Amino acid sequence: MSVDRVEEVVSDETAEAVTTAAAASLTYYPVAPGVRLNVRSGPGTSYPVVKVLAEGVKVPIFCQTPGTSVTGPYGTTNIWDNIADGQFVSDAYVRTGSDGYVAAHCA
Repeated sequence: MSVDRVEEVVSDETAEAVTTAAAASLTYYPVAPGVRLNVRSGPGTSYPVVKVLAEGVKVPIFCQTPGTSVTGPYGTTNIWDNIADGQFVSDAYVRTGSDGYVAAHCA
């Protein structure tokens, strides 16, 4: 007897557990107090604003990339944080506890 095909079965419970574990391991960083932060479509001030974050929010950082240099409450930096697909904020406004990269470089 030969096997022509192998099918992997993943239950809804297993998929939910994997998603929950991934979300639990993601770190959220606070945006500077009193700041309504522009979210841009790319890593620089020349990219269009796609939305504005409310005061007091925390953001995930999926990856980081160099871009326009910006001065903010946490210094001057050219590091931009990817907080969602096609959404970037300057690291100068995010309290990461570091002047350098805290996440992988964006591909």
